[in-house]
Amino acid sequence: MIHAEIIRKEKLSPTVSTLYFQWNADVKPGQFVMVWAPGTGEIPMSLSHIGREKAFTIKNYGPSSDKLIKLEPGQKIFFRGPYGRPFSTVKGKTLLIGGGSGMASLHPLISRNAFGLIAARTREEILFMDEFEDGKVRVTTDDGSFGVKGNVLAGLKDLDIYSFDMIYACGPEIMLYNLYKHLKDKKVDAELSLERLMKCGVGVCDSCSINGFQLCRDGPTFTMEQLRYMNEFGAEKLTFSGTRVSLH
Repeated sequence: MIHAEIIRKEKLSPTVSTLYFQWNADVKPGQFVMVWAPGTGEIPMSLSHIGREKAFTIKNYGPSSDKLIKLEPGQKIFFRGPYGRPFSTVKGKTLLIGGGSGMASLHPLISRNAFGLIAARTREEILFMDEFEDGKVRVTTDDGSFGVKGNVLAGLKDLDIYSFDMIYACGPEIMLYNLYKHLKDKKVDAELSLERLMKCGVGVCDSCSINGFQLCRDGPTFTMEQLRYMNEFGAEKLTFSGTRVSLH
């Protein structure tokens, strides 16, 4: 287990904060670590900053994340990793499609050649919009409080997806599934970073499996071709107790 002292904290929204710390490790965009919240357990988390100064951008959605997001500078954060298959590296123009806190995983990919499509429920939940170059970001909100009203598919209208050398996406599974259906018959390169319940992070518990693929070892990043073999994607998932439930 690795531990690091939090050097600063930045509140991005009422429910999202970024915790910065020093960690001299090689972490690639899209990889994750298992973060330990004493008394509640471990949760998988991508790093939103992967330079010498690293960071987790955390959304409060459960007991573990609630405990982590309340940490302050000077306190320690515990984790292990990095694990998982990162995003592929490409040269040229990229389209980053992020839903909610999924933008944290995509943040290291923001560059002068990147165009962002950010989806959020409401204006106050939009993450990292200002880090894209002028004219290279589009926002959709469920309630229409900012940008285009609707989901990411509404944001893709009149956007030339064929002009991009790679499309990267991360967010809620239903969002990613709808995006996959939109892209699957088009001749574009895309990689989607999936989110599933994960207990161990190293391929032992199999709680994160989809049709035999384990997110912790084979993913969490998958190509469009791999996703074609996953009929559980967007349809069902395992709960903490191992029960299979529908996503609809």
